[in-house]
Amino acid sequence: MHSNRRSPQFFQESLRLISYCPVCDTSYNPMEARVIDERDDKHLMHIRCKKCAHSILALVLTTGMGVSSMGLLTDLTFDDVVKFRNVESVTVDDVIAFHQLLEKREGDVFGPVRSGKKKTEKTAVKGRRN
Repeated sequence: MHSNRRSPQFFQESLRLISYCPVCDTSYNPMEARVIDERDDKHLMHIRCKKCAHSILALVLTTGMGVSSMGLLTDLTFDDVVKFRNVESVTVDDVIAFHQLLEKREGDVFGPVRSGKKKTEKTAVKGRRN
């Protein structure tokens, strides 16, 4: 990816479509958007609302027809996005393997919660080894 340095006015114009927090409707300061990546006229940005602390990932596209953007509400920080953007995707096989692992450990981890049973003091004491 190459990094073209654009003027602050470019970012103000590009972010106009995603200028409000989707959670609390507070307007963003376009200059606080952080560029994660850019390629040609496509910019991936992270914007964090100062009022409610929610964040969006925004893809801003500029073409001869104008500017368009798409935002995604996220709990990821800017550093999280940078860290995870180039890792391998989770596959269907990964999900199945994790599901099978959870099924094997159901009695240990999720059994009492799923069945609604509470561990009594007697059971807890009986399970301890001295």
